[in-house]
Amino acid sequence: MKEDAEVGVETAAALAVAEEWLYGTQWFGVKLGLEGMHRLAVSCGVRLNGCPRFIHVAGTNGKGSTCAMIAAMCRAAGLRTGLYTSPHLVSLRERFQFNGEQISEAELLRLLVRMRARVEDWTPHPTFFELVTALALEWFQEKAAEVVVLETGLGGRLDATNIVTPVVSVLTPVGLDHQHYLGSTLAEIAGEKAGIIKPGVPVVSAPQAPEVSEVFEARCREGGSPLTVVDSPRQGAALPLAGEFQRWNAALAEAAVVGAGLPVSREACEAGLAGVRWPGRFERVSETLILDGAHNPAAAVVLAQTWREVFGSEAATLVFGVLEDKDVAGVVSALLPVAGEFILVP
Repeated sequence: MKEDAEVGVETAAALAVAEEWLYGTQWFGVKLGLEGMHRLAVSCGVRLNGCPRFIHVAGTNGKGSTCAMIAAMCRAAGLRTGLYTSPHLVSLRERFQFNGEQISEAELLRLLVRMRARVEDWTPHPTFFELVTALALEWFQEKAAEVVVLETGLGGRLDATNIVTPVVSVLTPVGLDHQHYLGSTLAEIAGEKAGIIKPGVPVVSAPQAPEVSEVFEARCREGGSPLTVVDSPRQGAALPLAGEFQRWNAALAEAAVVGAGLPVSREACEAGLAGVRWPGRFERVSETLILDGAHNPAAAVVLAQTWREVFGSEAATLVFGVLEDKDVAGVVSALLPVAGEFILVP
């Protein structure tokens, strides 16, 4: 037991060093483009179509919850399921899940050490997001995943995840966010998100603003990609995630599984949804404490609506912090109707 504990301490210490290297690559910034990602995938020996079957998810809000629901449904059907999401809340390990379990410290350390040795002399050096995406794809292949649910980072067209050929492309609600990278209008942002649409590959979408729908419909027509738009929230299933909007996400997730042609029964969908968990989305930590990561106006509107659904006319004390690149005025305006008091933190 003592030896096991010592090995655990050594692994944690080595992992901290490896993660420090990885986070240091953030100095290389955000690099939108796929050339470096393709090079990484070849170097890692990653297959980009066939098996595993990829479900690719883009959008502004609801991506993480929808991905978690899709993965839960696939697991409930007995499929070997990988889930790749971003960002993480506490631990880097959250980004990489297989059959509902985060990657172990030992596995993450092994993959990071190997990745560092592989790319250390590369020019240009891969970015943080390229590295973690390649690491995820390599790990899922090692685990012989049958299905992998991939959440995009920024946009879609030039996102590092967009090197795969999916069995279905999934589009969650599109709003204004990351305008300095994706464009200043909904139509421009939709054009970037639509980059995950592949010729002939089915597409499922949440309801969208008219200008967003126009972009998606045109792209699907151009590529001969069948488009399904979810027209009602999913009812009936027990759903641990609060808010009517999560029932829309659940409907989108089920439509994605159907669109992918996966052997997932209605019963497996029910079972998966009943057990899904996704931290930081109206997460009720105690009777009086809710955690939520809403960081753009559209998400803040949904947060306020969910507060009303759960707490009625009771006013919220909002402990509020936001990065300076966000639409602070838009987020605050959306939250004002439910706020009794703001406590501002850096």
